[in-house]
Amino acid sequence: MSDGAVLLLFPITVAVIMLGLGLTLTPGDFRRVVRYPRAMVVCLVCQMLVLPAICLALVLVFGLRPELAIGMMLLAASPGGSTASLYSHLFKGDLALNISLTAVNSVLAMFTLPVIVNLSVAGFLGSDSSIGLQFDKVVQLFATVLVPITVGMVLRARFTAAALRLERPVKVLSVVVLVMMIVSVISGLGEDVFAILGEIIVVVVLFNLFGMVIGYFAPRLLGVGQRESISSAFEIGLHNATLSIAIGMSPTLLGNTEMAMPSVTYGFVMFFTAALFGVVVAKRAARSVPLVQG
Repeated sequence: MSDGAVLLLFPITVAVIMLGLGLTLTPGDFRRVVRYPRAMVVCLVCQMLVLPAICLALVLVFGLRPELAIGMMLLAASPGGSTASLYSHLFKGDLALNISLTAVNSVLAMFTLPVIVNLSVAGFLGSDSSIGLQFDKVVQLFATVLVPITVGMVLRARFTAAALRLERPVKVLSVVVLVMMIVSVISGLGEDVFAILGEIIVVVVLFNLFGMVIGYFAPRLLGVGQRESISSAFEIGLHNATLSIAIGMSPTLLGNTEMAMPSVTYGFVMFFTAALFGVVVAKRAARSVPLVQG
């Protein structure tokens, strides 16, 4: 399949992936918010406010070029994904909290993401730049994300058995789509990919690590339990790289290959850093008294 065809299929593939997310959600995942009020508030504040501020500080300190800086801010504005739930399960976090956080984050991000991206474009490229998420693009973003999630939830509620059978194939499709997107970005950049990788790798790794560290210690210091803090760490530290790559690459949204490169790099890095972080936190929890009695 040609790169052009892949680009044209981005909105469709993202919609399919969001449909898959919807198939895993129930209304109870949103009602469960009241069960974890402190954890939810702390996590959402870190996700929506603290992390974008840290990302902005990193891109300014390291002096990234405008397109890469915007790409980092796009990544910071993206919600958590299914990878967070996987690592939370592996390292004994509260999986139910992860599912609820992903559900709420995915909805809220559709309002905050266009704001953060447009402010970043104005700040790094100037207010007269043609790149950005204007109203029609924001509407398309809503359509390709929230509508499929809603459809998936309706299917889960009415055809539960069929929805459960579809979960695994859709997850496999998500991996295939992510690989296609990464290949498309790398081939589009050609030899420049190595230079760009050298420019952003440290920023990406630091951003990923800061996200997990803040996601874990902020809840702990505010009295949230160990398992819920582990869930928060992975939810804040592991973003939906597939979504941010699609927004960066899609010709009908940002349509800029360089803006997708931070998310491509992040998509590789996070699997290794998350595993290392999970091992460290697990060992720490096993040998020490909790910071706060939750």
